[in-house]
Amino acid sequence: MTTFCVLQDGPVNALALNRDYSRVAIGGRNVFKVYLIEDGRFRELCNLRNSKYLSQGFSCNDVAWNPTDDNCLAAAATNGHVSVWDLTKTGRPIQDYQDHKRTVNKVLFSIHDSNKLLSGSQDGTMRYFDLRNEVPALIFQSKTESIRDVQINPHRTTNFSAVSDNGSVQIWDVRKPDRYLSQFTAHSGPVFSCDWHPENHWLATSSRDKTIKVWDLNGNKPVLEYTIHTIASIGHVKWRPQYKYQIASCALVIDSSINVWDVRRPYIPFASFTEHRDIASRIAWKDDPNIFLSSGRDYRLYHHAFSDGQRPASKANPQGVTLNTFGEIIYSRKVPNTLSNSNSSSQNSISKAVGMIRKISTTQAVDNFHQASSCLYAFRPETDGQRKTEEMQNTCAFLRLAETYILQGRSVSELCERNSVIARDFGKSDVAVTWKIVGTMYGEEFVQHLTAIAPVIEEVVPPPPSEKEEAEITSDDQKGTETPGGQFSGGDDDTETEDQVDNAFPNYMNLRNGCLPKGDFFFGENELDVELDGAPMFFNYYHYGRFSQLEYNQIDWTLPTEAFQLQHEIMDHSPPPEQFPNHHHSASIQIDTLHTFQLDEQHSAMLTVSLPPKQLTWDPSSVVIKTLQHYATLGDVQTAATVLIVLGDSRKYLTGLSEAVQEHWMMGYIELLARYKLWNLVTRILKLSWIPSISQMNQQSTSFNTNCGKCLKPLQRVGWLCDRCHTSEYGLCSVCHQVVKGLYVWCQGCSHGGHIGHIKQWMSQTSLCPTGCGHMCEYN
Repeated sequence: MTTFCVLQDGPVNALALNRDYSRVAIGGRNVFKVYLIEDGRFRELCNLRNSKYLSQGFSCNDVAWNPTDDNCLAAAATNGHVSVWDLTKTGRPIQDYQDHKRTVNKVLFSIHDSNKLLSGSQDGTMRYFDLRNEVPALIFQSKTESIRDVQINPHRTTNFSAVSDNGSVQIWDVRKPDRYLSQFTAHSGPVFSCDWHPENHWLATSSRDKTIKVWDLNGNKPVLEYTIHTIASIGHVKWRPQYKYQIASCALVIDSSINVWDVRRPYIPFASFTEHRDIASRIAWKDDPNIFLSSGRDYRLYHHAFSDGQRPASKANPQGVTLNTFGEIIYSRKVPNTLSNSNSSSQNSISKAVGMIRKISTTQAVDNFHQASSCLYAFRPETDGQRKTEEMQNTCAFLRLAETYILQGRSVSELCERNSVIARDFGKSDVAVTWKIVGTMYGEEFVQHLTAIAPVIEEVVPPPPSEKEEAEITSDDQKGTETPGGQFSGGDDDTETEDQVDNAFPNYMNLRNGCLPKGDFFFGENELDVELDGAPMFFNYYHYGRFSQLEYNQIDWTLPTEAFQLQHEIMDHSPPPEQFPNHHHSASIQIDTLHTFQLDEQHSAMLTVSLPPKQLTWDPSSVVIKTLQHYATLGDVQTAATVLIVLGDSRKYLTGLSEAVQEHWMMGYIELLARYKLWNLVTRILKLSWIPSISQMNQQSTSFNTNCGKCLKPLQRVGWLCDRCHTSEYGLCSVCHQVVKGLYVWCQGCSHGGHIGHIKQWMSQTSLCPTGCGHMCEYN
């Protein structure tokens, strides 16, 4: 058997097989057809969409076959209709029920009575129709917001399960429509699907909380047997026939593949089918467990062969190794299978035995991955006592730092200085140094000092001379003279003291002691380099402070080419530049990209500087990024995340750090805080986050549904007043009958509650509800 498909006119939302698995009915907004399943293809048998009895606004949400009549088909519509069709009458509906007020999500026939039809709707009700009557025989009020799925218990055919948007599961008896038999909360979000196990009293549920749960309902209370965590919300689940522990699922978003899980190994699918190009909507198994059908939003109906599925476990690495910050190494490897080491005759005998077992009871089918086992090795450089002590110290430091760190409300330098002291107090000396360095690099003091000295620089240092002024400076009538030592003399101002210079630069000592670098490669120890309007500017305060502006303009800035004054003109000149060993064609000598020295044509003995040297600007972002990556590699996401938060707007300079990495660090820190139940700190981090996907986390699943304690109707508009009975019993304590002004606790079964202390004291004596409703409440 191979995999094949057929293309439809629109997305397919509904799928159902008849009793002998020879026909398949599909439905959607633009699709309502019946196909005959043949060898290797689908043959269209009936197109109900073209029926004149079907309105163009009809959108099919679910379909179901009559268990005894292959020509009888029921359909649920988004407009609240439940219609029953007879295929022998040219696709004419024999019944059309319009009792539901909202979308009908599920419709199915009773197992023991083919004339009975059960439906579940968004209006929160379930209706039990009798095809021989035009009105519903029974109405089940779930008193919840909506019903997503309804399934009849194959072991107790008078019972059925119903799942709703408030995360609860209700078990009903068709003979007792006034109240459900039991109710329990299965998920933290809406439950979209459920399915009874064909042989056990297990009920599988799937939810928006990205989990599939298996409940054992054989006892008085539901017992959670297995939980499967998935990457997306699960919209539909279906047990694989003849396999006790395997169940198929399809997601609502993100994942378009159909996964078959083994509940005993919930971390990786047993098989995966990736034929669908968009989200799969429904799954239906045939009588053969190796064949199933699926529909999806990609306009396709597929017939799958189980042998064509991928086995993710076979591609997984059979061995792994990890190293933690304490120097411990954990190594795991796959242990050779004893079955593979046996001889061929024993293997043949075992395979024959397995085949006989499958013929007798196919639910005990052997899965290959259960024959494998692994072995774990741990290498510890220290004793367990030392390791546990160190772990406790690190955990304590993490918790204290998380509670003590200051992340907002002050400047970046103040926050870094304060957090540095906190880290040093808890023995994190390297983290303390990191905080200090970050505060120095991105603090506000540097910019403030530059603003303070800008007027002084403009007053003392004039603009650079023009070309005309340069020519006058280098002319013969210049007044400044050159001393044999290479110093410049400007007249009587040589007697000016350094104290007078320091008075001209009152902020120089602050800059020297604060954040400016000491000394310079080109101008020596007395060099003061600042940056104005993004351009580096240099001046030597010692020399510039000795001259007035007029004398400064008259200084000869040319440099001598000889170390002493020439006594006479050199008659025997040097050979032309073309004969030099290292000849350069350019008249200018390029020292590097920042310095250019040119020979003056009129004064060949003098060397002038036409372009003042510039200092390379340094961007500290690369250092900060490497530092944060280093801490993240060591597992210290706390430091990486808190530094990013403190930087604030300066994060824009970290261009080499992608937003995905930042989100990964922030999520890691939030997960650690949540692991230690530091919910207030988690909320604080979410509030300070600049990443939309993280800051919006506190806006998801922040509301929960509550019911009226008197009529059990959901409280929709406000959380204390019922719209139906107009009572406000929700805010009253069931023990003292006073208004609860503080924390309120209530039972999810009967919706009654009160003060925490009163309810706790009451439940310590009895389990009956204090209101006398008869419900057995549970306090935990």
